[in-house]
Amino acid sequence: MSTKLPPKLHNHIELPVIAAPMFLVSSPEMVIESCKAGIIGSFPLLNARTEDALDDWMKQITNEWKEAKLKEPERRIAPWAVNLIVHRTNKRYQVDLDLIQKYKPPIVITSLGDPSSVVSIVREYDGLVFSDVSNITHAKKAAQKGVDGLILVCNGAGGHAGTINPIAFMGAVKEFWNGITIIAGSISSGQDILAVEALGADLAYMGTRFISSSESFAAIEYKNMLVDSTLDDLIYTDAFSGVNANYLIPSIQKAGLDPNQLQKKENVDFSHLNQSTAKAWKDIWSAGQGVGAIKRVQPVSEIVQELQQEYKQALTSLIMKRSK
Repeated sequence: MSTKLPPKLHNHIELPVIAAPMFLVSSPEMVIESCKAGIIGSFPLLNARTEDALDDWMKQITNEWKEAKLKEPERRIAPWAVNLIVHRTNKRYQVDLDLIQKYKPPIVITSLGDPSSVVSIVREYDGLVFSDVSNITHAKKAAQKGVDGLILVCNGAGGHAGTINPIAFMGAVKEFWNGITIIAGSISSGQDILAVEALGADLAYMGTRFISSSESFAAIEYKNMLVDSTLDDLIYTDAFSGVNANYLIPSIQKAGLDPNQLQKKENVDFSHLNQSTAKAWKDIWSAGQGVGAIKRVQPVSEIVQELQQEYKQALTSLIMKRSK
């Protein structure tokens, strides 16, 4: 496990994993159970549809997280994180930022904009700021704003995936960046976690594998579709939000659409930032290219346990090969 991680992370995680914040999927229960299992749990602030609901969620997570640490002081209870959209169309930006100041989540993940104001606020309480980026230009801009970590959203990720191969992306970023580096995209097993560490990443960013968790907000039909799907059931298209993303073909067909006749959406749609119904994500379901690793619906604790076993087996196998 990376020694580049500060002690407040390194000493409190069982696996170098962030359960990625997923729109309409990540729940407070997912966050708490992830932290208890020893991985960083996170959620998008906009999953709480009102300011009052978000206040309640952050209070619940804060209290249950502290209670877990007090109850089992020897156990590795991982930090928690929130995802803040810093794009100008996020009408709740200031409200959410105020609640970050109030509850002081250990990690804030920024998306779609300049993280500067977030960095200054989070630094005041000794928190960390990670920014997700999908190309070198955005990575350099985020690095210049003083963030602590860069999340490289590579090809094969769920949702608005990038297009860059993780090997190439990591190599290019390491030429100018020496901070915490996280890789996102097609990471679904313990072997995958070890592989991204071998590339030089400090943490793996895993989303799709946790959509099917018992604690997620995803509909049972969505979870079952993930179990039944393979890599061939994905399509990468800009038809629903104006930005290319990976979607499950069966969900498109279920909505009465022909995956072969989809047309590009002319305008980029950030409707979910304005609290309106985000049909592209509510009815047309997303998944990353690691979807084939999902075999059943199960609690977060079981998923993490399986990942730990796979990680240890992969590491043992690698050591044995090198010793020959």
